[in-house]
Amino acid sequence: MANDYRKITLDGLWDNNPALVQLLGLCPLLAVTGTVVNAIGLGLASTIVLMGSNLSISMFRKFIPESVRLPVFVMIIASFVTCIELLMQAFTYELYTILGIFIPLIVTNCAIMGRADAFAIKNPVGASLLDGAMMGLGFTSVLVVLGGMREILGLGTLFSDMQLLFGPAAESWKLVILDDYVGFLFAILPPGAFVGMGLLIALKNIIDKRLEERRKQPATPVEPSGESRRVRVTGNIS
Repeated sequence: MANDYRKITLDGLWDNNPALVQLLGLCPLLAVTGTVVNAIGLGLASTIVLMGSNLSISMFRKFIPESVRLPVFVMIIASFVTCIELLMQAFTYELYTILGIFIPLIVTNCAIMGRADAFAIKNPVGASLLDGAMMGLGFTSVLVVLGGMREILGLGTLFSDMQLLFGPAAESWKLVILDDYVGFLFAILPPGAFVGMGLLIALKNIIDKRLEERRKQPATPVEPSGESRRVRVTGNIS
């Protein structure tokens, strides 16, 4: 069981990352990653929906008929998305308005529907909840890295407007990376998102290739010593 949980964790974070490997949910990923705070907001919302839908579907998997499986998935996911929308409107309204239509569109996120159909419906509650958490964390990590890259190149800052998500205390988190920076508009436009995403996928492929080559390298044989060793036997041998 521990090995299964380890595989689920590695799949979500790296081996089967929904953004870098499955290439799912790219529309919101590329659209709202202009800054880190936008990326964190969408990532957290997607992760909560993933965990909640996986948990619910796994709990009731034996009672969901095959003929209405997909409509049931959509209804469950839509319920959690509605809860997230109401919470964001109540506590992070400015961030909610910035993310706009991409919060309701979580319902149609292929990554969430895919995990429900490929994993949650077939596995117990604990494994399904972990799968949702790791897939969500892997998706959020890519969002944050891409958002950080685009914010630095496009605005010369990092962690700006974090108070939209974490409250007034987070205003001091802003880091000015480049003083008097005029900005690189391409980085914060959609083409910059495509280029940045391509670079991240290429980097992952390079790392995977290096790791695979390292695994295939034969172990260095131990060269036998040129000196022979004499063994002294004491006692009587009958």
